[in-house]
Amino acid sequence: MRNPVRLKNLQLRFLPAYVVGASALWLSRPSALGLALGLPLVLAGAALRGWAAGYLVKTDEFCVSGPYAHLRHPLYCGTLLIGVGFSLLLSGVWSVVLLAVLLPWFFLSYFPRKERSESARLERLYGESFSRYHAQVPALLPALLSALLSSWEGWRSVKAGGQRAQPEPAWRRENFLDNNELGTWLALLAGAALVLLRAVPPS
Repeated sequence: MRNPVRLKNLQLRFLPAYVVGASALWLSRPSALGLALGLPLVLAGAALRGWAAGYLVKTDEFCVSGPYAHLRHPLYCGTLLIGVGFSLLLSGVWSVVLLAVLLPWFFLSYFPRKERSESARLERLYGESFSRYHAQVPALLPALLSALLSSWEGWRSVKAGGQRAQPEPAWRRENFLDNNELGTWLALLAGAALVLLRAVPPS
């Protein structure tokens, strides 16, 4: 099994984010309302990421199964849910501050940059198949919710005559581990435990 700790996440350039997160956690006092609002989002984000990671084979396959049949970026969507969830978990003014930083950064900087680079790479690799997929499948959560209200059919690439262009793969534990998602879940578990400890009034 691969090392669940992503060494690239320990790079010095991430230090400011870790300092801000640790400071917010130390200064906050999570409330029952914050826990009730934030914890379901964290769990939903972790579940979505775990679902997606079990299907994803980076570079080697064009993944359109599982959550990828319903949105193009389930991993980023899961990360967004987790980020919003932890912001709400901290409660009070820290929820407002973190959301005011997180949401503009994600939607105006991080996600557009990732969407451009990954779409360009996949279009080079898979051409027309990816272009049709990109045109038909929404990127993130708001469009996914709209799709859920209308149909759970999802996107399917088909050949002439209605036959599937490729077999539908199943969720695989090996993919989950190869994509280092176990490390993500362990980090989330540690973060949630720290938040719950801060929520307990001092004796």
